[in-house]
Amino acid sequence: MRAARPLDDGDRERLLTGSHHDPHALLGAHPTEDGVLFRALRPYARAVTVVAKEMRAELNDDGDGLFSGVLPLRAVPEYSLLVRYGDDDAEPDELEIQDPYRFLPALGDLDLHLIGEGRHEELWKALGAQPMIHQNVTGTRFTVWAPNARGVRVTGDFTYWDGTSLPMRSLGSTGVWELFVPGIGEGALYKFDITRPDGSHTLRADPMARRTEVPPATASIVTESHHVWHDEDWMAHRGDRPVHEAPFSVYEIHLASWRPGLTYRQLASQLPAYVKDLGFTHVELMPVAEHPFGGSWGYQVTGFYAPTSRMGTPDDFRYLVDALHRAGIGVLVDWVPAHFPKDDWALAQFDGRPLYEPSDPQRAEHPDWGTLEFDYGRTEVRNFLVANAVYWCEEFHIDGLRVDAVASMLYLDYSREEGQWSPNERGGRENLDAVAFLQEMNATVYRRCPGVVTVAEESTAWNGVTRATHEVGPDGFGGLGFGLKWNMGWMHDSLDYVAKEPVHRKYHHGEMTFSMVYAYSENYVLPISHDEVVHGKRSLVSKMPGDWWQQRANARAYLGFMWAHPGKQLLFMGQEFAQGAEWSESHGPDWWVLDPSYGAEADHRGVRDLVRDLNTVYGSTPALWQRDTVPEGFSWVDGDAGEDNVFAFLRFDAAGSPLLAVSHFSPVVRHQYRLGVPEEFAAWTEVLNTDEARYGGSDVLNTEPLKPESVGTHGRPASIQLTLPPLATVWLRPS
Repeated sequence: MRAARPLDDGDRERLLTGSHHDPHALLGAHPTEDGVLFRALRPYARAVTVVAKEMRAELNDDGDGLFSGVLPLRAVPEYSLLVRYGDDDAEPDELEIQDPYRFLPALGDLDLHLIGEGRHEELWKALGAQPMIHQNVTGTRFTVWAPNARGVRVTGDFTYWDGTSLPMRSLGSTGVWELFVPGIGEGALYKFDITRPDGSHTLRADPMARRTEVPPATASIVTESHHVWHDEDWMAHRGDRPVHEAPFSVYEIHLASWRPGLTYRQLASQLPAYVKDLGFTHVELMPVAEHPFGGSWGYQVTGFYAPTSRMGTPDDFRYLVDALHRAGIGVLVDWVPAHFPKDDWALAQFDGRPLYEPSDPQRAEHPDWGTLEFDYGRTEVRNFLVANAVYWCEEFHIDGLRVDAVASMLYLDYSREEGQWSPNERGGRENLDAVAFLQEMNATVYRRCPGVVTVAEESTAWNGVTRATHEVGPDGFGGLGFGLKWNMGWMHDSLDYVAKEPVHRKYHHGEMTFSMVYAYSENYVLPISHDEVVHGKRSLVSKMPGDWWQQRANARAYLGFMWAHPGKQLLFMGQEFAQGAEWSESHGPDWWVLDPSYGAEADHRGVRDLVRDLNTVYGSTPALWQRDTVPEGFSWVDGDAGEDNVFAFLRFDAAGSPLLAVSHFSPVVRHQYRLGVPEEFAAWTEVLNTDEARYGGSDVLNTEPLKPESVGTHGRPASIQLTLPPLATVWLRPS
């Protein structure tokens, strides 16, 4: 063993302070004129020995955890390192390890090229922690994008959170740092120790982590999926019928509080059966991506690639999705690409400078939520988000992404006063980078994931939210490419109407009919979401005027109106059984109101029975969903009966078969109420009445088929006379 030439002082300092861009050039084994130079960085070690076949040679201690020596070899052998710890007075602790610095890069040139171009659609397979076999050795490849860093080191429970021994190498101009660490596998905790441009250090969770510690702990966890899917039939056929031409009734859920304390696997034994029994076609899960603060409901994401660990592992979440699919239930998740929180262990100024956020503070700060916006103009950031959308759909078999806060992304002046924003290159207020990102995301998801739908929560009148990206509108923009859009206007107008006392509703009649003026401008979802039943807005039934009976009757009539109105349906948990209290993430729905020992249990059970029947009739009646997005699927019978608080309209399926929906928002019975109907049908039969006694109503029904008379009404030559129950919606079909 010969002594190695000492390291250059600059290299030594950069290596020890975590600022070296190429530690592999200094560490590991390298041929020299005198033999093979071995150098290892093992802080706290007492000795390091090179072991190769029959050879054992102890390296010289160079101080600061560096060990080196030159062995008289012609070529670099396969070798390992025997590292001895402990002090002189204690039993030595020896550990034989593979040297991380003897391996070639475990990330290929194609991956680096795609990352640099911002086109790596499977980015999670290139960045993050990837267990693998590399050069016949089992370990984990760690990769991270940190282009502004002076150096990056891996640290974790396997280094006792001292990152000194595992500096990473920079892979060219891509800003990607890489290190293959032998012997590290699933379950290992890790972070990245990043040396900022000013030389200071920051300890960061992996932006691409696929599993995390349970908050408030923040480490990333090395993971692999072992889940075996059993939803082949669902995946093969979910795209058979376009979503906008199919039944689509969504139960929105905050998973952590639906049944507080349940794990993903425990939820899988209860949630699918409950949703299937009520007849919903889909569930929408409020954000399940990892987030540090539970009170944010998941909308301030720090782990975009990791399902929250609060309820189990990523495979446990896969198990829940699988169970829902096997029950015939589609799964949507809320996706939050509009902003991220400022936690100093997450994405904010990740490598010491603005990286995921714009460098312009006016563009970076989100004015409403104390968060940062993404820099949609940066290719790598856009790639991070586009790949994330694909990741949820492909890795977790998610059937739809409801994209949160789209309006805040689209407008540069969103919630900003004059002087707090700058126009785009066209002089307008549109965020052109965000528009391009949304178009790319939608186009990529629809291309790669057949049957998946994207849904925009967009609260303005932006033109073409659900228009194809290649179709340019009058504003000069291509469509955003979403499949569906939340109809926030319908939601606000209709809730404002039903909150009025019946005597005043005639003055607000237009709030219920206005939605039909723009009903076919987009493909709509009618949302009664979590946002409408929190923060003093009251639950759905508690928004209604009158005594307890009238409140429930109003709510039932409203649900009947909603299910018949053009558009898909979404209802937040707890509203299906007329929960009186606002929702709180701390305790979830008030399930106790359904306990038979509770005196008003029948009142709540009756509303839930109605929701089940609404979904059942809805699913079996193509007129209610087949032509949701075309004017031919709807016709007013009487939209001007403000004095009566009545709304009557026809829905038609593709073959022209109709359903007549009549909503009556007055607390009186109207006998022999005449409505014009198509004359070609011999009789009309009531198929749903929200006033049935089993729902908690007064049981004013139309029990016999109603035969049209040759009495012209509402511009039609034939009409029927029916009894309108108080505060109720009635559906009739031709007999």
